[in-house]
Amino acid sequence: MRPIIAIVAGGDTSEWKVSLKSAEGILSFIDKEKYEPYIVTMRKGVWSVLSQGKPVSTIDRNDFSTVIGEQKIVFDFAYITIHGTPGEDGLLQGYFDMIGIPYNCCGVLAASLTYNKFACNQYLKAFGMRVAESMMLRRGQQASDEQVIEAVGLPCFVKPSLGGSSFGVTKVKEAADIQPAIEKAFEEAPEVMIEAFMQGTEITCGCYKTRTAVVPLPVTEVVTTNDFFDYDAKYNGMVQEITPARISDELTIRVQKLTSAIYEIIGAAGIIRIDYIIDNEERINLLEVNTNPGMTTTSFIPQQVAAAKLDITTVISSIIDDKLITN
Repeated sequence: MRPIIAIVAGGDTSEWKVSLKSAEGILSFIDKEKYEPYIVTMRKGVWSVLSQGKPVSTIDRNDFSTVIGEQKIVFDFAYITIHGTPGEDGLLQGYFDMIGIPYNCCGVLAASLTYNKFACNQYLKAFGMRVAESMMLRRGQQASDEQVIEAVGLPCFVKPSLGGSSFGVTKVKEAADIQPAIEKAFEEAPEVMIEAFMQGTEITCGCYKTRTAVVPLPVTEVVTTNDFFDYDAKYNGMVQEITPARISDELTIRVQKLTSAIYEIIGAAGIIRIDYIIDNEERINLLEVNTNPGMTTTSFIPQQVAAAKLDITTVISSIIDDKLITN
């Protein structure tokens, strides 16, 4: 009997539509002769099983099962592809841990740490990672224009400390734009990160590990005509994504080794992707760690898997099988 896989998508942030696209990507990649996959959506407290994009049943949260027709379906594995809460911040991982269902990505601690960009960067800074100067505000806290400029300078980035896909992110060049940018970021999350601008080449590197394999993927160079790698650049084609990146072999190896090291430090699992800035002295500066990266057909990870001459279906299978066997 084929293991029954729930591809879990949706979530309660602005990224929920991106998550649904990732779920469709996973569904297209997964080996349907080996597994029986369903897309399960979670949105504002409603958990549903989709068929052809429409809900056909609801999830019993007591055991993460569903009934379709007269058949009860109990899922064997959850492939979490929610970008944002509750799938990227550790909440869903805790639920699956409690009911004993294995899943593809890291556990509660690593998920909650990496979901908070400020906390994660400060944590990794203690391990010697280069990160931009930054400050953090919680809802109700304020920082004057002068305090921000003294702490991080201009230009700077103001962004939600929680979340992704560049929702709520502003590149601030003038003091008059600082407070509006902070207000915009607070619309997305209760914590805001203000970060110094780093000049250089933006790159990203994926990595996955199983019990028998450690696979750092080729590096992608990100070149956008926009002011920064914003939502339009990411999802509306206003970017060049060059894989492998136009950097030296020696620098590529350094990036891959650093990505693998960060993977171990945070206790990651499955596939991760880490974004960096390479400055003009070829120093590797950490931007952020993504433990649940996008998996649409045009996302970075499928591109890097193809550039490595690997088969994405085989990669997905190895991650699922690794967790099913060890559970």
